[in-house]
Amino acid sequence: MRRVIRHRLFWPIVALLVLIAINTIARPQFISITARNGQLYGALIDILRNSAPLMLVALGMTIVIATRGIDLSVGAVMAVSGAVALTIIDASSDPTSVGTVAVAVLAALGVSLALGMWNGLLVSVVGIQPIIATLVLMLAGRGVALLITDGFITTVNSPPYSFIASGYLIGLPVAFLISLTAIVVIALFERRTALGVLTEAVGINPEASRLAGVRARGIVFTAYAVTGLLAGIAGIIYSANIRAADANATGLFIELYAILAVVLGGTSLMGGKFTIAGTVVGVLTIQTLESTILFLGVPSAQSPVFFAIVVIVVVVVQSPRLHAWARRAFRARARAAASESSIDQAKVAS
Repeated sequence: MRRVIRHRLFWPIVALLVLIAINTIARPQFISITARNGQLYGALIDILRNSAPLMLVALGMTIVIATRGIDLSVGAVMAVSGAVALTIIDASSDPTSVGTVAVAVLAALGVSLALGMWNGLLVSVVGIQPIIATLVLMLAGRGVALLITDGFITTVNSPPYSFIASGYLIGLPVAFLISLTAIVVIALFERRTALGVLTEAVGINPEASRLAGVRARGIVFTAYAVTGLLAGIAGIIYSANIRAADANATGLFIELYAILAVVLGGTSLMGGKFTIAGTVVGVLTIQTLESTILFLGVPSAQSPVFFAIVVIVVVVVQSPRLHAWARRAFRARARAAASESSIDQAKVAS
């Protein structure tokens, strides 16, 4: 039991289950899932679908943080990705064509990958600090998205494109299946090959790993490239959901939520050890919390404060120092109780 409690996923999972329990008590239909026309519906299904963009971004952020880096540009990359895809669809003669949508999606992903590679080049080759290198693209990326859309919100009516966010396959939302595929692929590469160990080695000590023969630059470069690609996929899902490319709103603050999800899941910002499963739990916790805030009717102006309070409570509960203090207090109380018991026994004996 003690080993289970000390596992780094124990408290993140407990926090998620507590949120689900609170929602279930407040509205029993929260955990109910219904099937209509072979498709699943319900609050839990909505959480899985709505969490897809954040899940993709957080997965990439986990890999980058594992290399002792950070990527503040993922929101801007999402904006650029959506702008590229919808501009191509809007300019085509047939927005409802599957071929047109495929070309738009591939072009958007290609641009996103290039932006991620740019970040990786600045960090791994040029040697710029990650927070500075990605801050440049964070500031310039939305400007690039505005240039692509001529400063307007580009809207399209393309059922094949909307299907990416609102469609269903095998009874489940397509957006969720995309994020699930990303989770499986990244988990296989990071936990079933040597790549995960090498990534952790680079994050723990880049210089030592380089001297040991690890191609640290290549690993860091790849981490940022993959993060850019995942952010591009997230941008496509987001723009397909609202059927518009809004350079100012797409992915706004998502980099902060992604970092928060990674930390909630138990990955250290100091680099090295990371957990994909923890990031998944962290994202689901954040998405469930947002659903809870909406259900409670918290005004939009006050919701960030409410969100921050709950997150602080969750982080404090997960704090190793708090756990150590609680263990010391429990042991001290146990010793005091044992001492009092021995004194009482001595008095009775005398």
